[in-house]
Amino acid sequence: MNVRPTLHCLLAVLSLNAVKGNDQNSSGVCSGAPGIPGIPGTPGQSGMPGRDGLQGLKGSDGTKGAKGDKGAIGLMGPKGSLGEQGPIGVGQRGIKGEKGVKGEPGPQEESDNASINWKQCVWKRDDNQDTGLLQECLFTKRHSSTALKVAYAANMRVECSGACCGRWYITFNGAECSGPMAIEGVVYVNINSNVHRHRQIQGFCENIPSGLIRVAVRVGDCSGYGTSDRASGWNSVSRIMIEEYPESQVD
Repeated sequence: MNVRPTLHCLLAVLSLNAVKGNDQNSSGVCSGAPGIPGIPGTPGQSGMPGRDGLQGLKGSDGTKGAKGDKGAIGLMGPKGSLGEQGPIGVGQRGIKGEKGVKGEPGPQEESDNASINWKQCVWKRDDNQDTGLLQECLFTKRHSSTALKVAYAANMRVECSGACCGRWYITFNGAECSGPMAIEGVVYVNINSNVHRHRQIQGFCENIPSGLIRVAVRVGDCSGYGTSDRASGWNSVSRIMIEEYPESQVD
């Protein structure tokens, strides 16, 4: 490269600028080849971070998409292994129950003659008792499922100055029959009389347990009437007749 013309031109320009000042263009004094690029300067320091911008407005919701197709049923997984057997439970023995009540003995196979069970109690006396027990007759009943037929026969009389009534009735161990109803009979008069007449009352009674039964005849007041003068068995035999019957024959 030819350095001399360039250097000569540079010196001429510097001299001219010194005399005339820098207000004139010296580009036409000389021209030469472009110079070599200078060394890049040191980068400046980074600036401070800027402030966050304002938050933008919320956008509108998009259109709801169509429902997707139902997926295929998954395959059944393999069967799990059998679990371990649990421990055997430990229980306590229950308390022994109480002994039940002994049942009634069953009916025995008997002949027709052996199955007859009856009794009668007879006496002869004048009973002028107005109320209470007249006579008791003990009877052994063989079975709980049977019925008792009881009949009382005697002379009976009531007496008063107007209307009066007397009631004769049967009891079993001190209680009147309730299966189905009481066995009773009444004598009523509405005139002053002293008439003794033979009468009989009878009936069947069910639901009586087996064993010894106290069958009794008693006299008392009628419902709605007071006590009057009563007589039983005057100048005649009185009797109580008791028979045990299969319950199936009782209507």
